[in-house]
Amino acid sequence: MDCVDQSNANAEAPSVIDRYYTRWYRADMKGKACEDHCILQHSNRLCVVTLAETHPILQEGRTIKSINYQISNGCSRLKNKVSGKSKRGAQFVTDFAPLCRITCSDETEYTIYSCIRGRLLEVNENILETPNLLIEKPSTEGYIAVILPKFEESKSITEHLLTREEFEGVVSKRSVSQPSS
Repeated sequence: MDCVDQSNANAEAPSVIDRYYTRWYRADMKGKACEDHCILQHSNRLCVVTLAETHPILQEGRTIKSINYQISNGCSRLKNKVSGKSKRGAQFVTDFAPLCRITCSDETEYTIYSCIRGRLLEVNENILETPNLLIEKPSTEGYIAVILPKFEESKSITEHLLTREEFEGVVSKRSVSQPSS
Protein backbone atom coordinates (compact mmCIF):
# COMPACT_ATOMS: atom_id res chain seq x y z
CA MET A 1 0.00 0.00 0.00
CA ASP A 2 1.36 3.43 -0.97
CA CYS A 3 0.96 5.92 1.86
CA VAL A 4 2.76 8.85 0.23
CA ASP A 5 0.70 12.00 -0.15
CA GLN A 6 1.13 12.76 -3.86
CA SER A 7 0.37 16.47 -3.45
CA ASN A 8 3.52 16.90 -1.35
CA ALA A 9 5.66 14.37 -3.20
CA ASN A 10 6.16 16.72 -6.14
CA ALA A 11 6.77 19.82 -4.02
CA GLU A 12 10.42 20.84 -3.90
CA ALA A 13 12.11 20.81 -0.53
CA PRO A 14 13.50 24.20 0.51
CA SER A 15 17.14 24.78 -0.39
CA VAL A 16 19.84 24.75 2.28
CA ILE A 17 19.99 28.55 1.98
CA ASP A 18 16.24 28.91 2.49
CA ARG A 19 16.20 26.41 5.34
CA TYR A 20 19.15 27.60 7.44
CA TYR A 21 19.82 31.21 6.50
CA THR A 22 17.91 34.45 6.86
CA ARG A 23 18.31 36.82 3.91
CA TRP A 24 19.03 40.47 4.66
CA TYR A 25 19.60 43.17 2.07
CA ARG A 26 21.38 46.47 1.65
CA ALA A 27 19.84 48.39 -1.25
CA ASP A 28 21.64 51.05 -3.33
CA MET A 29 24.94 50.57 -1.51
CA LYS A 30 26.66 53.89 -0.84
CA GLY A 31 23.96 55.69 -2.86
CA LYS A 32 24.69 53.80 -6.08
CA ALA A 33 21.41 52.79 -7.71
CA CYS A 34 20.71 49.05 -7.83
CA GLU A 35 24.08 48.09 -6.33
CA ASP A 36 22.35 45.78 -3.89
CA HIS A 37 24.07 43.35 -1.54
CA CYS A 38 22.61 40.32 0.22
CA ILE A 39 23.72 39.00 3.61
CA LEU A 40 22.85 35.39 4.42
CA GLN A 41 22.77 35.09 8.22
CA HIS A 42 23.02 31.60 9.68
CA SER A 43 21.49 30.71 13.04
CA ASN A 44 25.06 30.34 14.40
CA ARG A 45 25.47 34.09 13.54
CA LEU A 46 27.89 33.55 10.64
CA CYS A 47 27.10 35.92 7.78
CA VAL A 48 27.80 35.25 4.11
CA VAL A 49 28.11 38.31 1.84
CA THR A 50 26.70 37.80 -1.67
CA LEU A 51 25.38 39.88 -4.53
CA ALA A 52 21.63 40.48 -4.39
CA GLU A 53 19.74 39.10 -7.36
CA THR A 54 19.06 42.70 -8.46
CA HIS A 55 22.75 43.73 -8.67
CA PRO A 56 23.70 45.05 -12.16
CA ILE A 57 26.29 42.27 -12.60
CA LEU A 58 23.50 39.69 -12.38
CA GLN A 59 20.74 41.73 -14.04
CA GLU A 60 22.53 43.07 -17.07
CA GLY A 61 24.23 39.86 -18.21
CA ARG A 62 27.71 41.24 -17.69
CA THR A 63 30.91 39.26 -18.13
CA ILE A 64 33.39 39.47 -15.27
CA LYS A 65 36.92 40.33 -16.30
CA SER A 66 38.55 40.32 -12.87
CA ILE A 67 37.94 40.22 -9.13
CA ASN A 68 40.44 41.93 -6.86
CA TYR A 69 40.62 41.54 -3.09
CA GLN A 70 43.49 44.09 -2.93
CA ILE A 71 41.63 47.03 -1.36
CA SER A 72 44.55 49.44 -1.10
CA ASN A 73 48.35 49.31 -1.13
CA GLY A 74 48.40 48.23 2.52
CA CYS A 75 45.27 46.07 2.63
CA SER A 76 44.59 42.81 0.86
CA ARG A 77 41.67 40.67 1.97
CA LEU A 78 43.62 37.64 0.69
CA LYS A 79 46.21 38.18 3.45
CA ASN A 80 43.51 37.58 6.06
CA LYS A 81 44.82 34.60 8.07
CA VAL A 82 42.48 33.34 10.77
CA SER A 83 43.39 30.79 13.42
CA GLY A 84 41.97 29.25 16.55
CA LYS A 85 38.66 29.35 18.34
CA SER A 86 38.91 33.09 18.99
CA LYS A 87 39.58 33.74 15.26
CA ARG A 88 42.95 35.41 15.88
CA GLY A 89 44.34 37.30 12.91
CA ALA A 90 40.97 38.00 11.34
CA GLN A 91 40.63 41.47 9.83
CA PHE A 92 37.90 43.52 11.51
CA VAL A 93 35.52 45.10 9.01
CA THR A 94 32.89 47.80 9.45
CA ASP A 95 29.60 48.25 7.55
CA PHE A 96 31.18 50.10 4.64
CA ALA A 97 34.52 48.28 4.47
CA PRO A 98 35.28 47.28 0.87
CA LEU A 99 35.77 43.53 0.43
CA CYS A 100 36.65 43.38 -3.26
CA ARG A 101 36.39 45.15 -6.58
CA ILE A 102 34.81 43.45 -9.56
CA THR A 103 35.71 44.67 -13.05
CA CYS A 104 33.46 43.67 -15.93
CA SER A 105 34.54 43.19 -19.55
CA ASP A 106 33.06 46.62 -20.42
CA GLU A 107 35.42 48.13 -17.76
CA THR A 108 32.53 48.90 -15.37
CA GLU A 109 33.83 48.51 -11.83
CA TYR A 110 31.81 47.59 -8.76
CA THR A 111 33.03 47.66 -5.16
CA ILE A 112 31.47 45.05 -2.90
CA TYR A 113 31.17 46.07 0.77
CA SER A 114 30.84 44.03 3.95
CA CYS A 115 27.49 45.64 4.96
CA ILE A 116 28.00 44.49 8.57
CA ARG A 117 30.57 44.81 11.33
CA GLY A 118 32.58 41.78 12.36
CA ARG A 119 35.63 39.61 11.80
CA LEU A 120 36.38 38.61 8.23
CA LEU A 121 36.73 34.83 8.44
CA GLU A 122 37.31 34.09 4.78
CA VAL A 123 37.07 35.40 1.26
CA ASN A 124 36.04 33.16 -1.62
CA GLU A 125 39.26 32.52 -3.54
CA ASN A 126 37.40 30.17 -5.93
CA ILE A 127 35.81 33.15 -7.70
CA LEU A 128 39.28 34.45 -8.59
CA GLU A 129 39.83 31.42 -10.82
CA THR A 130 36.20 30.92 -11.85
CA PRO A 131 34.55 34.38 -11.83
CA ASN A 132 31.40 33.01 -13.47
CA LEU A 133 30.48 31.36 -10.14
CA LEU A 134 29.53 34.88 -9.05
CA ILE A 135 26.94 35.03 -11.83
CA GLU A 136 25.83 31.39 -12.01
CA LYS A 137 25.63 30.62 -8.27
CA PRO A 138 25.70 33.94 -6.37
CA SER A 139 24.16 32.58 -3.13
CA THR A 140 26.24 29.41 -2.91
CA GLU A 141 29.63 28.83 -4.55
CA GLY A 142 29.77 32.42 -5.83
CA TYR A 143 29.69 34.11 -2.43
CA ILE A 144 32.09 36.99 -1.71
CA ALA A 145 33.09 36.54 1.95
CA VAL A 146 32.16 35.13 5.36
CA ILE A 147 31.97 37.48 8.36
CA LEU A 148 31.42 36.69 12.04
CA PRO A 149 29.80 39.58 13.94
CA LYS A 150 30.67 40.10 17.60
CA PHE A 151 28.39 38.04 19.81
CA GLU A 152 26.97 41.09 21.59
CA GLU A 153 26.26 42.76 18.23
CA SER A 154 24.79 39.73 16.46
CA LYS A 155 21.18 40.87 17.07
CA SER A 156 21.77 44.54 16.22
CA ILE A 157 23.81 44.09 13.02
CA THR A 158 20.66 43.62 10.99
CA GLU A 159 18.92 46.81 12.13
CA HIS A 160 20.35 48.74 9.14
CA LEU A 161 19.52 45.94 6.71
CA LEU A 162 16.25 45.23 4.93
CA THR A 163 14.14 42.09 5.27
CA ARG A 164 13.20 40.27 2.06
CA GLU A 165 9.75 41.93 2.10
CA GLU A 166 11.20 45.43 2.66
CA PHE A 167 13.74 44.84 -0.10
CA GLU A 168 11.06 43.64 -2.53
CA GLY A 169 9.17 46.87 -1.75
CA VAL A 170 12.24 48.95 -2.63
CA VAL A 171 12.74 46.99 -5.87
CA SER A 172 9.09 47.33 -6.90
CA LYS A 173 9.19 51.12 -6.28
CA ARG A 174 12.30 51.24 -8.47
CA SER A 175 10.59 49.53 -11.38
CA VAL A 176 7.60 51.91 -11.10
CA SER A 177 9.83 55.00 -11.09
CA GLN A 178 11.94 53.89 -14.07
CA PRO A 179 10.38 54.72 -17.42
CA SER A 180 9.95 51.74 -19.71
CA SER A 181 11.99 51.82 -22.89
